[in-house]
Amino acid sequence: MLGFLLRLLPFWVREPLFIVVGSVLGVRIMYLALRDDDWAAAGLAAVFVVFTAIRVRAVVRALRARRKPSPAAHADGITAEAAVPLPAGAPVQAPPRTQGQAAPGTRPVPDATRKEPNVWGQAALALGLFAALGGAMWAAPQVLPSDDDTPRAVSCPGAEEELPKAYRETSGAVTGDELCEALNRPDLAQLLGTPGELATATSRSSNTAPLTDGKVAQPEAGVTFDTYTVHVSATYNDLSIAQYVKVLEIGGETDYEPAQVLGRPAVFSSDHTMEITIDPGSGASGGPVGQGPLARTLSVALDRKDRGGYDITVWSTTGGFPDDSVLLAVAEKVLPTIPGSAA
Repeated sequence: MLGFLLRLLPFWVREPLFIVVGSVLGVRIMYLALRDDDWAAAGLAAVFVVFTAIRVRAVVRALRARRKPSPAAHADGITAEAAVPLPAGAPVQAPPRTQGQAAPGTRPVPDATRKEPNVWGQAALALGLFAALGGAMWAAPQVLPSDDDTPRAVSCPGAEEELPKAYRETSGAVTGDELCEALNRPDLAQLLGTPGELATATSRSSNTAPLTDGKVAQPEAGVTFDTYTVHVSATYNDLSIAQYVKVLEIGGETDYEPAQVLGRPAVFSSDHTMEITIDPGSGASGGPVGQGPLARTLSVALDRKDRGGYDITVWSTTGGFPDDSVLLAVAEKVLPTIPGSAA
């Protein structure tokens, strides 16, 4: 059907269209063939190139024919009659002219109603048609449904319906939705040292801190990969990083290290996660809480006044976690993108 429609187009529309399409496809397929070392694709590209060369030769010959028309078999459109010998002294009589025949010595006037096709207009029409086809091919994957089964990273859950009162009373408090959007970055797996991995799950919540009677906002968000899980939370209280370090010392914690992140006080610390075992056949909502794998946390003050803080924690089911430089890189990328976080 498409070939029939193309044959209906004028020569100066059809041939430039074939040349443009053939050259674009030929060069593109040849590039892919050389990149992927695919000889079958290279052969297909050669077919397009030869096809385009034949079309170019046809157009060149047509242009030359238009510029240099072949000489007329008879000059001035007058048919010469064979010479016949006449007797001596016989009068020479001019042949009679039929109606509409031009007088001798005058050039016939061409028909003014017959016009030659505009070559440049047809070529411009061909290019416009090719641009329209290219635009349709470019927009088709975005408009039509796709059957691509390639796994894609998950997005953050939908927005929460209602926030606790603490979020309305705390100036600059962010929500779990905003933390999830800031943490679920396209380059997060690369920052963790596992490029190529896609997020398999995300979570978020806009709760309040325990033992605060719902007065301290504590939003949380998490992103899970095959290798690591990253969790970020914000606590809007008056506890400083210096006070938190003293709490670690009182609790006998020795695996901590003070740091600076974006000009704010920070501290690295380690602790075990909690592990909950759920037996679907028992009918219970949850099992006993046990000790999970070790996690590494970077706590950073909300601002340079050293109040409250963000906690960025990384762990894996295998019990390993990246070194502190990875956590530092994640914090330096994620924290400035959190709304209201001073750089």
